[in-house]
Amino acid sequence: MIEPKPAIQQDSPQGKTKKRRFGGTEAQIRSALKFYKVLAYLTGAMLLLLCAELIARYAFGQYLFAGGTNAVTGQPFGLGFADAEPKGVEGGANLSVAVLIVHGWMYVVYLISNFRLWSLMRWPFLKLVLLALGGVVPFLSFVVEKKFHAEVEAELAAHPQAAQRY
Repeated sequence: MIEPKPAIQQDSPQGKTKKRRFGGTEAQIRSALKFYKVLAYLTGAMLLLLCAELIARYAFGQYLFAGGTNAVTGQPFGLGFADAEPKGVEGGANLSVAVLIVHGWMYVVYLISNFRLWSLMRWPFLKLVLLALGGVVPFLSFVVEKKFHAEVEAELAAHPQAAQRY
């Protein structure tokens, strides 16, 4: 049976350091890094929008609406917050629900980008957990993205031969 090898191999008993190996080529890693970076910023921005929407909903009883008619005055309603109970807008699109749905699906794609980068870099599982938390904790995706982007660049520079598989 073939024994699995750790991502960063420890010094051997003879005192020699073994080579660092990545799970893909440098182009694949850079592509995964760019995909992760874009989704980290988009997911982080959507999470901040979601937090603002949830504060408006639960603290002030307001939903974000687009279009429709003001239920009290009968005037056309453009874009903005309106009462949830009693209903403040008739026939408008409830953007609060759209923000929830879009962030949820964007987080799923963000997790896919996390897994792709994590598997190509052959990092420990704890780093995958930290990457995943970036889409759940406000502002964390921006901090984690900056940290891991620098780490990937440093590892690629320190081990130029590790990514050359073919």
